[in-house]
Amino acid sequence: MEECLSGTLAIDLGNTNTVIAFQDQKDINSVLVEIPNITSSPGIVPTAVWFEEPSKIAKIGISALKMRDNSTSDLFFHSNFKRLIGNPVEKTNQQNILNPNECGEKFFQILWANIPHKYEIKRLVLTAPIDTYKGYREWLVNLCEEVTVDEIALVDEPTAASLGVSVPFGSKIMTIDIGGSTIDMNIVKIDGGEGRSGPIAELLKFKGNDVSSISKQKIRCAEIIGKTGSKIGGKDIDQWIIDYFIPGNNYVSNLLKAEEIKCKLSSSAIKYENKYPVKLHNEQNQEKEFYLSKEIFEKILIENNFLNHLNSLLKDLLNQARGKFCTVDDLNSIVLVGGGTQIPLIKEWITRKISKIQIKSPPPIESIALGALAMTPGVKIKDILNKGLSIRLFNKREQKHFWHPIFCKGQTWPTENSFKLILQPSKNNQKIFEIIIGETQKERAFDVIFENGLPKLSEVQNEEEVIKWDKKPLKIVLKNKTNIGEDNLKLFFKVTKSADLLVKCFDIEDEFLGEYNLGNIF
Repeated sequence: MEECLSGTLAIDLGNTNTVIAFQDQKDINSVLVEIPNITSSPGIVPTAVWFEEPSKIAKIGISALKMRDNSTSDLFFHSNFKRLIGNPVEKTNQQNILNPNECGEKFFQILWANIPHKYEIKRLVLTAPIDTYKGYREWLVNLCEEVTVDEIALVDEPTAASLGVSVPFGSKIMTIDIGGSTIDMNIVKIDGGEGRSGPIAELLKFKGNDVSSISKQKIRCAEIIGKTGSKIGGKDIDQWIIDYFIPGNNYVSNLLKAEEIKCKLSSSAIKYENKYPVKLHNEQNQEKEFYLSKEIFEKILIENNFLNHLNSLLKDLLNQARGKFCTVDDLNSIVLVGGGTQIPLIKEWITRKISKIQIKSPPPIESIALGALAMTPGVKIKDILNKGLSIRLFNKREQKHFWHPIFCKGQTWPTENSFKLILQPSKNNQKIFEIIIGETQKERAFDVIFENGLPKLSEVQNEEEVIKWDKKPLKIVLKNKTNIGEDNLKLFFKVTKSADLLVKCFDIEDEFLGEYNLGNIF
């Protein structure tokens, strides 16, 4: 019997290739998911849909690619649609049966239905492009209504890419992505750093409920400093290879062979001068053998002005960044993603152009999906406090009690860091400290005022009322002498994954006085 794996699935929908990766909840390593007749290699699904009317035949991935040289391809074959989802600016192919949103929906539904049964998916993590995040997110929210998974989360692609290569939070990074159909360059600032919380995935669904519109977790995307790109990519390079040998030929079989030899020549193990055979079909459909080396390959790229084009894009990107007071010296690293960045000439180009910044080159296609998986610990056990928690203290100067906040409404729990509080006695030789906890009411109330006899809500809300817990207060007994104005007791509060409020107690000399459960927050 096949072993069942339970954990998190990450799907990174790309314009050319989609990546699916899985991480078992008992394992720190991830695996790329293989699906027969859909993946072209483990974890890699060509982002293509074949949808035929009136038969309603639908295929995705490698099965769809096999249909693209069909005479009805203009109608039924769909690709390059991801970039158009949530992006109303670019025009679509009016001949296609499906619009971009429908293409993405068909692709996702078929992919989801074909995930092997051995994977028990407790959590789904999806990625979204940063430049069309809002519209793309809205499309995903609607799409996920029918997905039967308890937890669904969303991360932006630059943040996921940065986590895939361990870039510190708060860093400014340049990402160069050369995919099958596009080149995208951007400079972004990753959330976090400088005392701020690190990035967390945005919850779309939690405990089976849609929280996309009510979650207190703010959309915390990477901040775009500059972005540029073009509709040139790996498929164009494949065509240039064909044109070098057989000008004007665009047979699908030839393009596949060109892609294969291109990937081979991108390997660092291949010697510069060695020539490798590639069999192509000419216009008479006769197979003919040609030879290609790294030297000829680089010549093809240069003759087609590819490096000049990259120079132009990079110049535009750096000009944008300077307009936001960001220079090359402010960058933490340059991250290369997409298959095209593996071409040695491209790596040499960026190294020459920006020599003093560290270049990170993770697995080019799957790095974003793996980075998305890296964010899942922040998703799987986080919930939102729907009320604040406070401790009652005594203000000696004003001679009255007051409520001091411990955790605020809207914070995530279980808490990553304990809340530290140092107390002083309210009188000399005080031996007992009482820990009394209160909680804020769920909603603040607005004052109602009357103008011209009509009720209106005031612009300012009332202060939140704190209600004392109906639980017996914790009494902590100190051994040492206490004096007014001197620190005597250190408390460390946290909320556990079972929603219990715990406190660890130490005297001022760091002697442990015990850990206590003050009660459940619900």
